[in-house]
Amino acid sequence: MESKIKNRRDFLKEMGVYASSTAFLASIPWLDAFAQENGKNVAASDRVRIAVIGVGSRGRALLMNLQQVENVEIVAVCDNYEPHYSRAIELTDGKAKAFYDHKKMIDAVKDIDAVVVATPLHEHAHIVVDCLNADIHVFCEKAMARTLVDTKLMADTAIAKGKILQIGQQRLFNPVYLNALERVRAGEIGQITQVRAYWHRNADWRRPVPSPELERKINWRMYNEYSGGLMTELAAHQVQVANWYIDKVPTQVMGSGSICFWKDGREVYDHVALVYDYPDGSKCTYDSMIANKHHGLEEQIMGNLGTIEPEINRIYSENPPQAPGIRQLVHDIESSIFDVIPIGGATWIPETAVQYRGDVIAPYENNDSFLQFVGFAKAVKNNKPYPNLLREGYHATIAVLLGLQAMDTNEIVAWPAEYVMEKDV
Repeated sequence: MESKIKNRRDFLKEMGVYASSTAFLASIPWLDAFAQENGKNVAASDRVRIAVIGVGSRGRALLMNLQQVENVEIVAVCDNYEPHYSRAIELTDGKAKAFYDHKKMIDAVKDIDAVVVATPLHEHAHIVVDCLNADIHVFCEKAMARTLVDTKLMADTAIAKGKILQIGQQRLFNPVYLNALERVRAGEIGQITQVRAYWHRNADWRRPVPSPELERKINWRMYNEYSGGLMTELAAHQVQVANWYIDKVPTQVMGSGSICFWKDGREVYDHVALVYDYPDGSKCTYDSMIANKHHGLEEQIMGNLGTIEPEINRIYSENPPQAPGIRQLVHDIESSIFDVIPIGGATWIPETAVQYRGDVIAPYENNDSFLQFVGFAKAVKNNKPYPNLLREGYHATIAVLLGLQAMDTNEIVAWPAEYVMEKDV
């Protein structure tokens, strides 16, 4: 255990050096979370006291990451599904107070600083608003909500109450993505004209159901009332990256969705394809499916001088260095060594993908789910939201919900002006 703690501390120190030296810290204010690492010997009264609401698969992972953040104490857990309720008690060694109802938890535990909300999507809005109105800071798993109205309500409430509402877009805290963004801002890949993003899996997404009446409770991701399917579960991560790197809000979206393969009674699409347009003419093309995993996932950020693929930690130049053999051939031709140039074949060669492995963006191994909680805990401790961090999660959710609307109606959907959150300056 000590070696893990040491490695984690060493990593946070490295992040601190990066945060304090980066030239674009002003545009990524949440990097300040790493400017100085939390101390390890802090009085119990100075710890950040957090409750976790929703301890299913994602909630469990978030809880376990929270347990690794120094100066955080998990004081309560809440879940209305008995197996998850019992698991939450076990994960906290019975030290956290356990509840089935979040309102009872708020009433009973008076000194909660913040909550983590990881319930099914359709439950986010009313729980988050209840907590904000109780003057409790909130971390909410992405996407924010099932509807545009609820998403705006959550954001408006947080702003009106002056409370932190941080959305689980962990790539915003990922050192590879941050380093790549710095290189984009420095002009290394030129002007971004397109982000091509995709997320491919091969699984039905279903979970075992112990009895039929629990089908919708357990497999809520399959039903439109509770979930936006691939868009709210996966695309919300990647469209956020596109918005962040292009540094603009889309103007419109078009798309097509279908239940193409898993014809098992689900209501949400198992295959989607969309195009988001941005004010400067750039685009984000997005597709996701769950019947083929060959290509996995990636966000390909493409400029006229290069391409970044942050998921695999690679950056590529449009003018890569020539291989030694090619350089020798060019030299021999220029030096008239050959009587006949040894090149032959067809006059047209298919323009297949460039076989160039690129360079590593940043030499980091990290857990961005953990890093986002380091940032959240510091914001809670300082009782102050990071400028523009909510804006990133908000626009990601609005984008995927408008994408769903475009697919459902088979129409081009414009981004309504009332759903644009202006930047803090």
